[in-house]
Amino acid sequence: MILDQLRLNVTREAYIFTPLYEPAKGNGTATGNTLVESLTIHRDTGRLELNAPLTPNVQVLQEVVVYGIVGFIQLHAGEYMIVITGYERVGSLNGKDNILRATTFQILPLPHNLSRLSEQQIDEEQTYVHLLQDHLRQNTFYYSYTYDLTRSIQRQHQSNNNSITDDSNFIKKEEPMWKMADSRFFWNRYLADKMIMITESGEQDLSPFILPVIQGFVNITPAVINNHSVVFGLISRRSRERAGTRYFSRGLDDNGHASNFVETEQLIFYERDSTIETGETKKPIQLSFVQTRGSVPGIWGQITNTRYTPQLWIEGDLSDHHVLDTSRTHFNEQTRIYGSQILVNLVNKKGYEYPVGQLYARIVDALANPQLTYVHFDFHHECRKMRWDRVQLLIDELEPVLTKQGYCCIDPNATINKKRSIQTSVVRTNCMDCLDRTNVVQSSLGRWILNRQLHDMGILQSTQMIENDTQFMTIFNNTWADNADVLSLAYSGTGALKTDYTRTGKRTYIGALNDLSNSLIRYVKNNYMDGSRQDGIDLFLGMYTVESSSLYNSPFLKKKPWTTYAIPIGFFSSLGLFIMVLFSPERFGVESSTVYVLLLSFCFALSVTCWRYIQQHGTEFVDWPKLRPILFPNERVRSTATTGPVVPVGGSVMTTTTTTHVDNAAIPTTSKENGMPWLMNGPPQRSNTAILDEVEQGYELPTLKKTT
Repeated sequence: MILDQLRLNVTREAYIFTPLYEPAKGNGTATGNTLVESLTIHRDTGRLELNAPLTPNVQVLQEVVVYGIVGFIQLHAGEYMIVITGYERVGSLNGKDNILRATTFQILPLPHNLSRLSEQQIDEEQTYVHLLQDHLRQNTFYYSYTYDLTRSIQRQHQSNNNSITDDSNFIKKEEPMWKMADSRFFWNRYLADKMIMITESGEQDLSPFILPVIQGFVNITPAVINNHSVVFGLISRRSRERAGTRYFSRGLDDNGHASNFVETEQLIFYERDSTIETGETKKPIQLSFVQTRGSVPGIWGQITNTRYTPQLWIEGDLSDHHVLDTSRTHFNEQTRIYGSQILVNLVNKKGYEYPVGQLYARIVDALANPQLTYVHFDFHHECRKMRWDRVQLLIDELEPVLTKQGYCCIDPNATINKKRSIQTSVVRTNCMDCLDRTNVVQSSLGRWILNRQLHDMGILQSTQMIENDTQFMTIFNNTWADNADVLSLAYSGTGALKTDYTRTGKRTYIGALNDLSNSLIRYVKNNYMDGSRQDGIDLFLGMYTVESSSLYNSPFLKKKPWTTYAIPIGFFSSLGLFIMVLFSPERFGVESSTVYVLLLSFCFALSVTCWRYIQQHGTEFVDWPKLRPILFPNERVRSTATTGPVVPVGGSVMTTTTTTHVDNAAIPTTSKENGMPWLMNGPPQRSNTAILDEVEQGYELPTLKKTT
C-alpha cells in the first residue's frame, strides 16, 4: 500500500515524513514485518531511514502536507528531493481507485547551503533547478495510490502469467505497484531509483513511499448510454525511452525505441444494476481497447534551420544491418507486448513527406514479418477540401482486422471460462509528428470499437449507433480532443491541430484559422525555444547526469557567435524603421523625396541582407539542447563507406561517400560552412544516408499498400 498523505517536517538535519492519518496514535502502514511510522532523510548524508528515533527538542523550520515523493536527483551541491504538494481528482475506477493529477510540486535541497560551490556552479545550479521546474510546470502528471496507471487492464491481468482470481479484479500474488509498473511509462523511474535500490537490496522496504507517475493524459467521466450507467475513460501514457521535443526527437534510437511513443487505452466500465433477490451490487465489467502511436520506425530526422520546413535526413541503406536491425528490434518488442501490428501510415504520398513514407514501406518489405500489416492512407489527399468524413474509408478498409483483433473484456461476475477476452493485436498509427492526423484517426477507431463493445454488452440494440447519442458524443469528442491537445503540447509546444473536427465532427474555417495560429507558434517554439525544453526532459529522465566535481566541462559555457544576436536585431530594427519611414516620413524630418527613397532603400536592403544571412546560416540561430548534443554524442561513433542508391525518389543516382554513424543515426558528413557545426568536416554528398534538398523532397510516392 502506498501512503497517500504525508506530513513533512523540515529541520536543519533532516526531512521527516509521517503518515498524516491518525498521527497521534502512531499508527502506520505495514511493510514486511515493519510498521511504517516515519521516513527520515538525513540531509548531511542523504541516508534514508524508516522509523528513525526522534531527536528531542528539534526545531521544525517548516511543515508541509505532501501527497507523494516523486524522487531524488543529484545536482552540483548534492541531492534534491521532488515532492507533490497539490493535486486534483480526475475520477475513479472500480468505484474506489481514485486517479489524481499532480498540480504543484516542491524541489527541496538536501544540502544546507551552496557555499562550497564556485560562482559558476551556483549559476548552473539555478539553471538546473529552473529546468526541472519548467518540466514539472509544462507537462501533465497523473498517479494513483491503488491503481497502476502504467499498465492497461489487459496487461494488469496478464502479469506474471497469473490467472484472474474468482473474487477479485487483480492478480493473485500482490506485488508493490512500483515492481509491477511498466518501465516504459514510469516517468519518474530514474528519480525513484534511489528508493528502489534500497528496497531491492533488502536493507529497508520503502515501497509505501515509491509512487509511479505517468506523463500524458487521463480523463474519467461517468455517463449514461441508453439508460445504462457507464464510466468512460481515456488514458494516454507517454514513453520515457526516447522522450523529446518535436524536431529533436525523431525515428528510432539504437534500442529500437520510437520517438513520441504513446499507448492510449480507451475504457468503458459498465456498472450493472443490483440483483433483485439479494440486493448485491455486481462489480463492473471492464472493457478496454489499446492503440499505439510512434514516430516512423526507421532512422531519420529533421534538422532545424529556421525555415518553416526543416531539412530532412534519412538513413536509407537497409543493407546495413545496423539500420534494419533497429527497426526489427522495435517491432520485436511491439509484437511481444501487443501481438500483431496493424501499421497505419498517414504521411503524404508526395512532396516533403514522401521519402519518410517510402522508407517505412521499404522497412516493412525488408522485414517480411507476417505479424506486420501495413496500410498507407494519405490523410491530406483523401480528406482534401475539408472532407474529413472520408476517414471512414480507412475504417472500412481496416474493419476485417479490427474485428479479428477484438478488445479486452474482464467480467468479474462471469464464470471462469467466460471471465476474460483479450485484444490480440494493436493498431499502430503515425503521421510525421504522430499528433494531429494521428489523433483524428485514433478517435475514429475508438468510436468504431465503442459501438461494437456497446452492442456486445447489450447496451445498444443492433440498430442503434453511439453517434446518435448527442450527450455522450459530446463527452467522447471533447475527451479525445483534450487528449490531442495535451499530447501535442508535450511534444510540439502547442495544442493540436484539427481538433475542431474531433470535437464537432466537422471541419470549420475557424478551426483552420486556429490551426494556422498554432502552426506559427510551433514554428517559433520549435526553432527558438525547444532546446531548453529538451534539456529539462533529459535532466528529469536521467539522460544527462550532473557531475559534482568542479573539474568538468560545463554544458553552458558554449557561447554562440555575436552574429546570432546582432543579425536578428539588425533585421527587426531595419524592418521596423522601413515601415515607419514608409508610412510616417514626417516623423523623421524627411522632406526631400531623394532622401526618402534612399532611406527606404537602405532599410530595405539591410532587412533583406539580414534575412538572407539568417536563411543561409539558420542552424546558428536555433535554440539547440545544451546538456546532450542532438546527435547522441555519448554513443560510439563509427565511420563506414556505403554505396547504393538514395531512397528512390524518382532517380537511380549511385554514389559512394563516407557516412558517420552516431548511435542510432547515420548522416552524411557536412562542413561547418553549410551551417551544421555539429557534424564532421567534409563536402556534402548524396548517399544512402541522405540530407534531402527541396527537389529530392518533391517527387510523388506511388500508391502502396503492403500486407506481409
